Amino acid sequence: MENHVYEWLNLTLRWIHMIVGIAWIGASFYFNWLENRLDRLSERDPGIAGQLWAIHGGGFYHLRKFEVAPTALPEHLHWFKWEAYTTWLSGMALLVVVYYLNARAFVVDPAKAELGELAAVGIGLGAIALSWIVYDLACKSPLRHRPGLLGAAIFGFFTLLALALDLVFGSRAAYIHVGAAIGTVMVANVFFVIIPGQRELVDALSGRRDPDPEPGHNALLRSRHNNYLTLPVLFIMISSHFPSTYGHAHGWAILVALSAIGVAVRHYFNIRHLQPRAIWILPAAFVALAAVTWYTAPAAIERGTTLIVPDDDIAVILDDRCTSCHAAAPTQPGFASPPAGLSLEDMETVRANAERIYMSTIATNTMPLGNLTGMTETERAVLGMWLEREIEAAR
Repeated sequence: MENHVYEWLNLTLRWIHMIVGIAWIGASFYFNWLENRLDRLSERDPGIAGQLWAIHGGGFYHLRKFEVAPTALPEHLHWFKWEAYTTWLSGMALLVVVYYLNARAFVVDPAKAELGELAAVGIGLGAIALSWIVYDLACKSPLRHRPGLLGAAIFGFFTLLALALDLVFGSRAAYIHVGAAIGTVMVANVFFVIIPGQRELVDALSGRRDPDPEPGHNALLRSRHNNYLTLPVLFIMISSHFPSTYGHAHGWAILVALSAIGVAVRHYFNIRHLQPRAIWILPAAFVALAAVTWYTAPAAIERGTTLIVPDDDIAVILDDRCTSCHAAAPTQPGFASPPAGLSLEDMETVRANAERIYMSTIATNTMPLGNLTGMTETERAVLGMWLEREIEAAR
């Protein structure tokens, strides 16, 4: 019953996180699109910076952006903030439930560093907090007047963070903590900078005074950063399903490369209305993605392996090292059903999924999680030879 409740708590938090994340990122994408599509040249009312006509859902919309603010504060003013806050709160709750409550399996990798569970949690939370401190200081430094260099410095910091975490954490945990750090930076931007900047405009309008332009400038800078950081975060959210990324020997570099591709794609959609149109960005991004795909490809299976491993030997290895999780009724705490719906209790099922098992246990060594069950290198080699034979036979 405990594992069943844990699984549904996991599901509920993931669902909430996905829903509010879509709302937050969707609003960000929409307002960036709107800003880039405003008609700023045609005749318009005084005080209006730009306007846009749109049709959606069977009706026409007329949107206008004020140069500064309307002459009077509207009675109903919507603030886009709770989407961001709820996304972060649900994400941190998910980090605790999935990773920290079972840190020995999901965070610690003894092959990289012998960490206690509390030490691992402390390092994870410290990395998240440090990321905001470093980022915020950078944005307040003279670099804020040189946005290109500031962006490069921020990207460089997260590159170092990915490398550092990959040296001490399990690869999946390293990825998810980089994502949590970026997400924390994004929501802190909203809470500490963007919303206060907007509140200054509202307070100035209420007090009938000229607004201080500095908070607005800072809010615009942080909002742009949030816009560029969205695609790397979205990739990290789905990365745990793809061991060829985080499980690669240079998984941190794969994360950096795919994040750079995401930033480039986001940049294209931000500037595609400008002349000259930088249409080369998208093809370049696809070429870069193809290069990462090639680089992460597992080594070809060597033909001619003569050692025949009996099925019974493989069944013993699987029973000792894998079926505590991958069974119809898992005995590993935290699992009410086999991960990915894959039970390894039946050898025919194992044969049918030989390539999937090979990728996670041999090509990337990401399973068992944190090698919690103590699979030896000899067992891994024997399992690898058997899986190679089955894959070749299936071809």
